Amino acid sequence: MSVEMELRAGRVRYGPLEALHGLDLPVPAGTVTVLLGRNGAGRTTALRALAGTVRLSSGRVLWRGADVTRLPPHERARRGLCFVPDLRAVYEGLTVAENLALTAPGAPAPYPELVPLLSRAAGTLSGGERRMLALSRALLGPARVVLVDEPSLGMAPPVAARTYGLLAALAVEHGAAVVLAEQRVPDGLPRGSLVHELRRGSRAACGELSEFAPGPTA
Repeated sequence: MSVEMELRAGRVRYGPLEALHGLDLPVPAGTVTVLLGRNGAGRTTALRALAGTVRLSSGRVLWRGADVTRLPPHERARRGLCFVPDLRAVYEGLTVAENLALTAPGAPAPYPELVPLLSRAAGTLSGGERRMLALSRALLGPARVVLVDEPSLGMAPPVAARTYGLLAALAVEHGAAVVLAEQRVPDGLPRGSLVHELRRGSRAACGELSEFAPGPTA
């Protein structure tokens, strides 16, 4: 299992508050990695540190062993990183079709539910529809690293289940390193997925998916 990307001794500060306390986080290729924890645990900050949208106060971000700590987010995206945040993840003034075309012109929407909405402005969509549109960027693009903050936010259960299957396929079939920030362990992830439980900016536990029962975190 090769490490595609890695946060090494990462610390992030927001003013006087330290959100990550020297976090070590390896992200293997071809694997789904779940960052588990409640709000304030550091899940979102860890994703942002990997994506480059927040600056480390100390520590490093490595990509296949190369130090990319100072590489800006758009350069990481050009190298094959796709970050889907929990909020403001679509271009609200563009139509659904225009949002999709930014990633893969001419490609079909990965969610059939989006097809009748192609001419609609993204800003008029429901929360679940926006989430499907945002995740389409990750599902259509040839990303090597996919970072998603709360994938199923606002989705109906059947759509959420299908979403985890699509994200799992990115790792298992296409070899991407997929990292998901979650408040609880989701169903439908492949065997061999890894879980890192975060508490107050530090790693409290880690292991394979089978060691963490689905449901609310402790």
